[in-house]
Amino acid sequence: MLKNIVLAAGAALLLMAPAAQAQRSRKASPSPKAKASPAPARPDLADSVAIRRIFDEALLRGESYENLRYLTGTIGARPSGSPQAQQAVDWGKATMEKAGFDRVYVQEVMVPHWVRGKERGEIVGNKGKEVKVAMCALGGSVGTGGKLKAGVVEVRSLDEVKNLPVEAVKGKFVFYNRPFNDALIEPGAAYGGAVDQRAFGAIEAAKRGAVGALVRSMTSAHDDFPHTGAMRYDEAVPKLPAAALSTLAADQLSQLLKANPDLQFELELECATLPEEKSYNVVGEIKGSKFPNEIITVGGHLDSWDLAQGAHDDGTGCVQSMEALRLLRAAGFKPERTIRAVLFMNEENGTRGGTEYARLAQQNKETHLAAIESDGGGFTPRGFTIEAEPGAVAALTRWAPLFRPYHAADLLPGHSGTDIEPLQAAVHPKALIGYKCDSQRYFDIHHTAADTFDKVNRRELELGGASMAALLYLLSKYGL
Repeated sequence: MLKNIVLAAGAALLLMAPAAQAQRSRKASPSPKAKASPAPARPDLADSVAIRRIFDEALLRGESYENLRYLTGTIGARPSGSPQAQQAVDWGKATMEKAGFDRVYVQEVMVPHWVRGKERGEIVGNKGKEVKVAMCALGGSVGTGGKLKAGVVEVRSLDEVKNLPVEAVKGKFVFYNRPFNDALIEPGAAYGGAVDQRAFGAIEAAKRGAVGALVRSMTSAHDDFPHTGAMRYDEAVPKLPAAALSTLAADQLSQLLKANPDLQFELELECATLPEEKSYNVVGEIKGSKFPNEIITVGGHLDSWDLAQGAHDDGTGCVQSMEALRLLRAAGFKPERTIRAVLFMNEENGTRGGTEYARLAQQNKETHLAAIESDGGGFTPRGFTIEAEPGAVAALTRWAPLFRPYHAADLLPGHSGTDIEPLQAAVHPKALIGYKCDSQRYFDIHHTAADTFDKVNRRELELGGASMAALLYLLSKYGL
């Protein structure tokens, strides 16, 4: 019965109209020996059946969920430079060796090592009444050197701080309280519209003489889970301690400020930046049978923040990337182009791994056809976002009907991923591609203590890995 359904679906695909032809390619030229197989004008029945085999393997015998269970449960949080990050490197290498990839190796990279330590935050109101709030240090923050107590000025933007008189800010905490724009359908767009206050808030506060920065957590959820995340400093101004308040704590502080503008906030952070540590990207590859010098990369980042297990961010991307290669082997396919699974180190607070991978690719004069990144959680697949010239976008969108039976046919222009971005300047791949899943719940747990294994659904995770494997199959077979 299943075979008949597959053949019927494939026959239907053959009747669909062809998509637009590729208009032009990127500046980089392919390897002299590599001649791209022509992409079919219409989806091919054999491709439809092949992709079904990949999904069957993932749903019936997938290994990514159990791999994630070990990564998050046995190793846990993996901040860059930590012993757990090194354990994850060893685990990733051993897992890919066990999967039987043609070559497994590591790439050395120096990474920052920041530690959290003790942290506490309280609102101090009239008559010294203290209200403890849910908060956490932002990644990379300096400590307070003991208890730091000061008044608070609330703002909604960096520009508002710039326009305030120095005397209104000097000696106080600047409290950035701009919420997500919940009218936006894509939570990622809301995140992008709010995250500047986390990234640059301490810098602008320091320019006006503040003593610290408090930031509303980057989420639309109303709860008491504070969200950490990277922040930046400017050597031209003092480095201020910076902390995120949960959304409920931010609402409470805002309300109390309206009633008492003279209240104070007391912050205690013991976080510190330690000397850099040696770490590694982990790389596993299957050599191409026809065009071994053309490389397709698929990856996620192995490091995580320290508050939880780093399950969705980005344990799911790591196990899906490894699984994508395993699925191709298990389904009996020998890729025509070389495919690499890369577990990048240090995406969260430095992108050292992605930068080093690109540098080595350039140094070794490698030809990279495309790169795929999974770093948006392991939720239900919806498709892929593409950064490429119009011709490559057209070539990729031609395959949308093959993904439609799996509800992953959104092949649209959009941001790809932080770790693969450096490849663009280094080796000019024809396309950078981001795995796109249903992100509505992602920022509820992103960078929080709630990012744990129990939040990941096995079927959603395996379907995502299969979607990535299916795209690898097509890229390897047809090129761009």
